[in-house]
Amino acid sequence: MTNVAKLALTALLGMSVLSTSALADTAKGQKLYMKKMKKVCDVSGAAFAAKHSQGEWEEAKEDGTLIDAFVEACPAGEKMIRGDKFKKKYESHIYDFVYDYASDSGNVPSC
Repeated sequence: MTNVAKLALTALLGMSVLSTSALADTAKGQKLYMKKMKKVCDVSGAAFAAKHSQGEWEEAKEDGTLIDAFVEACPAGEKMIRGDKFKKKYESHIYDFVYDYASDSGNVPSC
């Protein structure tokens, strides 16, 4: 194999490994909810996610009102949820969590 082919293969493998870690994850969203939001919201993850259907969560994300939907589901955590750190770090993971465990999903989280 030529050096160019080896380099291309290495670059492709490296890109695939790095890109998967940047994607949102339901399990990570559940852990984040448990760690950052459960105490503030004072509801279980199942109850928080079930505040809306999958379609409603998806629509909120597409419309850019996902943070508003989170605040609606957890009014006590509004200050934390509207903070810059929350939006940048946790929003996509929490979205995956609530979408997968929404009221019409048939799934029940363990939190």
